[in-house]
Amino acid sequence: MDKREIRTHFCTLRECLPAEDIATASAALCERLSCFLPPASCILTYLAFRNEPDLSLLFDLLPDARWFVPRVATGRRLVLHPYDPDRLVRHRFGILEPTTDLPVVDPAVLDVALVPGMAFDRRGGRLGFGGGYYDRFLPTTPALRVGIAFDQCLAEKLPCSEHDQRMDWLATPSQMVHCAPLWRKACNQP
Repeated sequence: MDKREIRTHFCTLRECLPAEDIATASAALCERLSCFLPPASCILTYLAFRNEPDLSLLFDLLPDARWFVPRVATGRRLVLHPYDPDRLVRHRFGILEPTTDLPVVDPAVLDVALVPGMAFDRRGGRLGFGGGYYDRFLPTTPALRVGIAFDQCLAEKLPCSEHDQRMDWLATPSQMVHCAPLWRKACNQP
């Protein structure tokens, strides 16, 4: 299957998940992440959209973390802002994002980036919605990359192009998978 077919498969799978299963899995995922993430770090997260795992419980579980969320800007790029639940607007794609009057944050301050995706593989391969937003953003930050997915959205192997950004870790409701050694070995990197 090509990327489009795989994306359709996992999108359909995710859209068929019952709301109560999403809530239960999201809570388990947040509990797992709260034990993994450094408590007082700078963390990029996302605001759940179209049956993505909802990480909003992390705001309460890790109150000492500094939280940041992306906004879609011109040129198909992501811009970071501090998370403020009272200053969110709906983007034309339907995604909640910060208002433009919040301060812009340099991606270099991030310790961790929690990255959504349609599907991931154990080598850190990621398949998103197809816009390339995270593939353009991730090279701008030294942050540890943690792919976020439901267990059902782990694929055996995903097709990855040279520009596709890989994850260091994957987090699902049932496990943490360390990918960095696998993808570095596959790409002959140190």
